[in-house]
Amino acid sequence: MINRPRFEPRELELLRILTSRLELPLKDKNQYLFLEKGYAGELHFDRELQDLHDNFIILNDLLLENSNTLFQIDTLLITGSTLFVFEVKNYEGDYCIENERWYSLPSKTEIKNPLLQLQRCETLLRGLLKELGFHLPIKSHLIFINPGFQLYQAPLNIPAVFPSQLKRFLEKLKNTPNAAKSRNVKLAEQLNARCLKENPYMRIPEYNYTHLRKGIPCDSCSSFLTPFTQGYLMCGECGLKEKADTAILRCVKEFRVLFPDRKITTNTIVDWCGGAGSGKTVRRILSKKYIIQGHGKYSYYTEKQD
Repeated sequence: MINRPRFEPRELELLRILTSRLELPLKDKNQYLFLEKGYAGELHFDRELQDLHDNFIILNDLLLENSNTLFQIDTLLITGSTLFVFEVKNYEGDYCIENERWYSLPSKTEIKNPLLQLQRCETLLRGLLKELGFHLPIKSHLIFINPGFQLYQAPLNIPAVFPSQLKRFLEKLKNTPNAAKSRNVKLAEQLNARCLKENPYMRIPEYNYTHLRKGIPCDSCSSFLTPFTQGYLMCGECGLKEKADTAILRCVKEFRVLFPDRKITTNTIVDWCGGAGSGKTVRRILSKKYIIQGHGKYSYYTEKQD
């Protein structure tokens, strides 16, 4: 099986870090929760696909462009003669359809029609395939992955797989004729090559180092850790204990995500971690995973290359 792995969206990674260090506006908090839930649903679907035959080609998180228009495919499955496009939805609760409009219940708040998104994606993918010289049929499906989801008044012909249908759908998919074809490998390679590395429409709130809370957030509840004993830190909220080495390295990674252009120095990391480790401790920890550059007060650390 050839795979394009799924990576955590950079927008989600940034918002998760900022959520524990900054009081975000409500719209940014909601965006973070939306992305977190969506990513969890996609990972759930990935696990469901693990038992497919090796001849299947699975490409995740394809951000592509056709006719100067961007579109994203959660999961693309290439079989012997068909492309399956899956749009994964981690909706929870009760929904209904009336006059082709989608509503969440009981408030009956209208939401974006996911079928329109699916149709748009299929149309743009078909155009891209034509541009690349491929002519394969496309079958598109909404995948409702959350067992707590219920849709009322859905048309019988809706191209969707509901939680109670997922196992049967995957069993049927496993039995799809799927002889390995060099054409499919070539298509997968070309789609991978055309995939954009970063979404230019990411919505990241403004932030700067000065205004961010310093310290080490708990990896479980996002409260801040305090020194405990014998090289461990502890969360006063949930009781989690974590090795100081592990926690500080996690904080260094967060710093690199938020400030990719800033140098990693001992003093900066001591400050970033809220003084949870001394300069001596931070130097020892950094030397395990990073290479020191320069000397004295001008020294800084760069990541070791595997």
